[in-house]
Amino acid sequence: MTTEQTAAASVRDTRLGSLILTIFALYARSEDNWLSVAALVRLMSDLGLDGGAARSSISRLKRRGVLRSERRGKAAGYSLESGTLEILAEGDSRIFESARARLEDGWLLVVFSVPESEREKRHELRASLTRLGFGTAAPGVWIAPGNLAAETRRTLERRGLATYADIFAGQHFAFGDLRSKVSTWWDLDELTVSCTDFLRQYGPVLDRISAEGTTPLGAYQTYVPMLTQWRRLPYREPGLPLQLLPPGWSGETARTLFDDLNHALGAPAREHAIAVIHGEG
Repeated sequence: MTTEQTAAASVRDTRLGSLILTIFALYARSEDNWLSVAALVRLMSDLGLDGGAARSSISRLKRRGVLRSERRGKAAGYSLESGTLEILAEGDSRIFESARARLEDGWLLVVFSVPESEREKRHELRASLTRLGFGTAAPGVWIAPGNLAAETRRTLERRGLATYADIFAGQHFAFGDLRSKVSTWWDLDELTVSCTDFLRQYGPVLDRISAEGTTPLGAYQTYVPMLTQWRRLPYREPGLPLQLLPPGWSGETARTLFDDLNHALGAPAREHAIAVIHGEG
């Protein structure tokens, strides 16, 4: 396999893994945190996922400690590991609710020091802060809106990283233009591209559904990939105050589109998934 083929396979596995995690997040948690192999295979097939590639992604998720094999009665299946359940529960509000910060919320600063002998902890800290939506104010100084304080503390404590970090909260006192600084702490150009891509891809979908309606299967086939694409965006742009963002910020428009799609597709998609899980679909 060439380097290019290996890279393409890795991207495909990551995408498949994200879709599988979305299926579990949406439908397994309300079903006593379990999906049978038969139901999972059918739900993945309904999304056009190749069986062999999907099994490979499931194995990868098991090795990462995201899923575990679990038999219930005579049926084989999978459930989410406890740590994954905690992460998903915390992420629900970020993904499904609009929680844009205000200027008066101030700022959160995180600095950390990790011994060279524990280099993997440094990587884990950086990955955790990036996932939470922190920007970089200066080398070794991470910044986020102040309303993320509780979530940040819980995340670092849950991952055993609290002893390496200090968290500070406060206001920007001086100097310079805060709006221009935000554009350097976060890559707003890249975020604009991501939000614009979401709008371009799913705006016509909402128009079509509004005009023609949809079936439970059609809703499911649209909703799961849409949510998989969306759920990264609220972390990459962590609800920065609108006054500090470009006029007509595309992130707000993308959030409105997501809310409309969630309202239109969520219930019928769930109807299809639950019918499959209970062997009725």
